[in-house]
Amino acid sequence: MKKTTFFLATLCSALLLSSCNNEKADATTAATESTMETATTDASAGSGAMAGMDHSKMRSETSTSDSPMLMAMNDMMAKMDAMKMKGNTDHDFAHMMLEHHKGALAMADLELRDGKDATMRQMAEKIKADQQKEISELEPIAERLDSAPNNYKPLDPTDPFTSKMKASMDGMMQNLPSMVADPDMNFNMMMTVHHQSAVDMAKAEVAHGKDTKLKEMAQMMIDAQQKEIAEFKAWHGKNADKM
Repeated sequence: MKKTTFFLATLCSALLLSSCNNEKADATTAATESTMETATTDASAGSGAMAGMDHSKMRSETSTSDSPMLMAMNDMMAKMDAMKMKGNTDHDFAHMMLEHHKGALAMADLELRDGKDATMRQMAEKIKADQQKEISELEPIAERLDSAPNNYKPLDPTDPFTSKMKASMDGMMQNLPSMVADPDMNFNMMMTVHHQSAVDMAKAEVAHGKDTKLKEMAQMMIDAQQKEIAEFKAWHGKNADKM
């Protein structure tokens, strides 16, 4: 009887000890997860990335396509998402537009490699020439603005400049067209969306930028790319059979 009592007491003690250890483990796990979550949030907040500019989920949803044009767009967007924002409208617009232009160059090169339509190839040649020229003009401006003072809040989604830049990027990703077999049509559709995003970004710079030279460039981008958007849409309407 004494042995039985001793055995039961030992068993209860073991169960109690096991329960306590499990509770401690659960508490440790919860604390660790909380710490990791806080660290992730802090890292994100300190990264300088513009509020709401992470489009990785959108990119992953479209990454199953092996379309070179879509891959070029996704690569451009990944680089823009990863860009650290300084907090100066002119500086950040210049650096973002540099990557945006490089994306246009990549898509123009694909059209010149794969496209057959004379009109689309001519537009690719023009876009490539125009944006290479603008890149050469933007680079020294972007470097000059590296020491510019902060004048907006890139981590505040309600900041007027932040919200306009975010809307331009969201619009581009949300309006990504479904790729088809015809490379000319793919270039047409992708560049229409890409140009509209550039127009929206440039409008944000015109409204909130301070640098006179850069604001003039932004207005020129608006005028030129709105004209090309109209040309892309006119061609698209005449070539619906390529869809």
